[in-house]
Amino acid sequence: MVPGAVKTVAVIGNGLIGHGVAQVFAVAGKDVRLIGRRAESLDGAMGKIKSSLGSFAAYGLVSAAGVKAAMKRIHPTTDMREAAAAELVVEAVPFVQELQHEVFGELDRICTGPTILASSSGALASELVARVKRRDRVVAAHFWYPSQHIPAVEVCAGPETAPDVVPWLCKVLESVGKVPVVLNREIRGFIGNRMQIALLREAWALWASGVASAEMIDTVVRTSFGRRLAITGPLESADVGGLETLYNFASWLLPDLDRDTQPSPKVGALVKGGAKGPSTGRGVYDWKTRDAKALVSRRMDELLRWLQVDKGGAKKAPMKKASAKKASAKTSGARKSGARKAGRMMAKRAAPKRKAARTTAKRAAPKRNSGRRGR
Repeated sequence: MVPGAVKTVAVIGNGLIGHGVAQVFAVAGKDVRLIGRRAESLDGAMGKIKSSLGSFAAYGLVSAAGVKAAMKRIHPTTDMREAAAAELVVEAVPFVQELQHEVFGELDRICTGPTILASSSGALASELVARVKRRDRVVAAHFWYPSQHIPAVEVCAGPETAPDVVPWLCKVLESVGKVPVVLNREIRGFIGNRMQIALLREAWALWASGVASAEMIDTVVRTSFGRRLAITGPLESADVGGLETLYNFASWLLPDLDRDTQPSPKVGALVKGGAKGPSTGRGVYDWKTRDAKALVSRRMDELLRWLQVDKGGAKKAPMKKASAKKASAKTSGARKSGARKAGRMMAKRAAPKRKAARTTAKRAAPKRNSGRRGR
């Protein structure tokens, strides 16, 4: 049995994903219990939410009044028992199985009603229920980072999840502006991460083998098929591009792609040497010479712009019929006028050539006539 309307949502964990999930539900009018381990980290999460809402307001995605109301709806706490008031609980703790087992076991004891227990960590529902008695209410709901910016949420039932849980959760997600993506069965990494890691494996292999620099590899993705993927997914792109053509090309190329079951050893050496990305000044890139904050800021701005498009705010307004006809007539007239001018210029340029041709023909005429008479 699933709950009725959702009034309260509990978010367990206030890190990268948790604070964004809290923002999503608060903006949608839900009362949110943001549950963390330490008051200091919760204070930090609330600061991030306030800053994020400011960015949303700057893009017209929420009003100033909406920002204040959303902040008031989020109640930070270190008491896990606060989750008992929720119709939906979203777990967003680190991807550590023992910790997740502990959290779900405790939630199962605390939430005695028909509360749905969802995990956003990327773990499968069947991997989370070791200490859960009511396993029929556990489901995976994988939010993407940053969770307040990315619409998709991958929803996947476990083998013991009740059949009415996924449809119920999808309606809840749609009501708060998310795009639920339902999987028919459990598989590690769900859809998105399997595809993302497959791409990353090949990118790492190309870089590690010296085929191209990191800059060139990223440039190809950003300025070629990456542009299309926001409009047509890979399967749509293959159909539109010609399924037979892509099938034949894949048959030729697939045997040559990287098939290692572990990440590139060259990347492994970086990690073992303490290179973790911008935080340490080094990853695949040398972040001492690059502005990571500016890069992330540009990415956030683009994600916010896409949310505007999703809401219809950034789309170009269509022309009214009368204006369109007028513009069409004006364009047609301009084309005709341009054609007439071009025609006159071409005729003027061609005149001397025609005159010269006539003179040449006139001079040659007697010879041709003479030739004909002589045959």
